[in-house]
Amino acid sequence: MLVTFSCKAYPNTTYFGDVAQTLLKMMGKSGNVPGALLAEDVPKALERLQSAIEKLKAQPPLKTSRQENADQDDWKEKPVSLAHRALPLIELLTAAAKARCNVMWDQNQRNF
Repeated sequence: MLVTFSCKAYPNTTYFGDVAQTLLKMMGKSGNVPGALLAEDVPKALERLQSAIEKLKAQPPLKTSRQENADQDDWKEKPVSLAHRALPLIELLTAAAKARCNVMWDQNQRNF
């Protein structure tokens, strides 16, 4: 499942479903798709997301066996942190708060 976030003030931002639901929960939402934030609720959701990301950054990273193996082979790709993945959504929410517009998210219906 892909989840696309949209508002009138910023280009659409799409995430894999599990990442989107995690970010939604960090924003204080249930994680349900589809959903929306009213313009007046966007600043609080942005604040919650940024706070949760800062707490996440402060924690030492947990390594999986896959990551440990990747450390041995420097040429392999490193996993992208949730804090880094959240940046486009933070930018979208910041733009929406500034423009005072609603934010919506829905499941992307494309079949790949």
